[in-house]
Amino acid sequence: MNRLVRPVRGRMIAGVCQGIADRFGCSVVPVRVLTVASTVFFGISILLYLLLWILVPDER
Repeated sequence: MNRLVRPVRGRMIAGVCQGIADRFGCSVVPVRVLTVASTVFFGISILLYLLLWILVPDER
């Protein structure tokens, strides 16, 4: 498995969902759908997304 980084290509906002999908070898679509759904229904995932945006390094 690769390490978790925010890739330069495939970003929508910050690349967090794309980085998670790349890390676990799955499609980015379900990761994005789960992120949006959990934000709408639970609200806490927006904080997690922002935290990951800050903590996960850019791909270099």
